[in-house]
Amino acid sequence: MTPAELSRTVLHAVRRAVDEGELSVTVPERAVVAPPGPGGCGDYATNIALQLARAAGRPPRDVAEILRARLLGEQRFTDVVVTGPGFLNLSLRGTASAGLVEEILRRGRRYGHAATGFSGTAVGISCPAEVRAVVVADTLARVLRSQGDFVRVECEGRPAPEWKSVLGADVTTRGARIADRDVATRGPRIADRDVTPRGPRIADRYVTVRPVPAPGDPLPLGRDAGRWALLHPAGHDRPRIPGDHLVQRESNPLFRVRYAHARTRALLRNAADLGFHPEPGPVREAEALIAVLGDHPRVLAATATHHTPDRLARHLVTVADAAMPLLPAVLPLGEEKPSAAHRARLALAEAAGTVLAGGLSLLGIDAPDHL
Repeated sequence: MTPAELSRTVLHAVRRAVDEGELSVTVPERAVVAPPGPGGCGDYATNIALQLARAAGRPPRDVAEILRARLLGEQRFTDVVVTGPGFLNLSLRGTASAGLVEEILRRGRRYGHAATGFSGTAVGISCPAEVRAVVVADTLARVLRSQGDFVRVECEGRPAPEWKSVLGADVTTRGARIADRDVATRGPRIADRDVTPRGPRIADRYVTVRPVPAPGDPLPLGRDAGRWALLHPAGHDRPRIPGDHLVQRESNPLFRVRYAHARTRALLRNAADLGFHPEPGPVREAEALIAVLGDHPRVLAATATHHTPDRLARHLVTVADAAMPLLPAVLPLGEEKPSAAHRARLALAEAAGTVLAGGLSLLGIDAPDHL
């Protein structure tokens, strides 16, 4: 089950409580569902009770207990626990993880991208002619496009050609004008003008990217390590150049992410040699990995909303670290025959590799099958 499906399930419980007269509130359009924070438990948590408490005129924990009673009736949950001031913590049955894996494998690297095409939103990005700002703007444009936005990037100066040829940051090739995109499915066509913060306002919103400048030249690191060095730190933090971004050891987050992806690809090759293939199913003791995979669409949306590519980079490190404990148990050992459990673990490993590859692609970084 995906966070979007969980959100609909939570809202259905709210609607039932309203229809039955236990709550007097307007049912919101969306319930935020995410991995539980400190003090939480289960696979996912939601703050919907805190969100509704004021309108309901009741303490958040009372609202949470009303919703808990209805959520416990859902066959997809093994338990629903109220913690803290009123957080609802949801524990999923094993079949829910199979549904999530199926969706990831079906969507491929586009898992978490907008499924409806153009969102109807045009975004203009402006950045100074500084290497980190240009790379961040290029990455932000990639993420916004994944969420269905139409994006144009303008640089306040002339970018060095090496930033494109070496780092792959393209803020000079502007493509079609906004008017060349027919957005009639979501609204009227946008005026035939460029997106520019200095011209007439035709974008729905403008974003100015000004992270702390790079203290050194990232070009000697090459495209992948250079982009990671500039994107992994938060925009207000100073990146480490050259740092240890080329070192192949666990202390290097980029290495951990790419190594985890390469391991998942190797497992698929080895499994094929043994004559079995991935088949989604319940996987025990993989709750942390399932939770972060399910959270991937929310992370992409938050990265686009808050203009923070570092959020996506850190999320990929979390996915890689959650995937590594699973991988040694994917293949049968010795004379052991491949079982349904092996096929399910292989499918989950493939899903993790797919999310890592898709996330790295949005960061403009290669995800090699061999490392």
